[in-house]
Amino acid sequence: MKILKSQEYISSLKDILSYIAKDKKSVAIDFRKELNRKIQDIKQFPFMYRESIYFENEYIRDLTYKGYVIPYEVDLENNIVTIIGIIKYKNNL
Repeated sequence: MKILKSQEYISSLKDILSYIAKDKKSVAIDFRKELNRKIQDIKQFPFMYRESIYFENEYIRDLTYKGYVIPYEVDLENNIVTIIGIIKYKNNL
């Protein structure tokens, strides 16, 4: 499967990483690396994470990582996973 990242995801992640880096840059780098590894795992197992609590659609899933939720949509027909965004758990998307 191909992974696409929405502009909203890219922008929000950039803000989160900047905030983390204010305290310790190495932690922000590690956060990004580990999150990217988890996103890459979705290629092999697109339905490994729970159905989204923010959307009523079985093809939208929530990857959770260190207090953040990363909703993504699985498009089986086109063999694409789109990362929709990244938010603090329990906030609205």
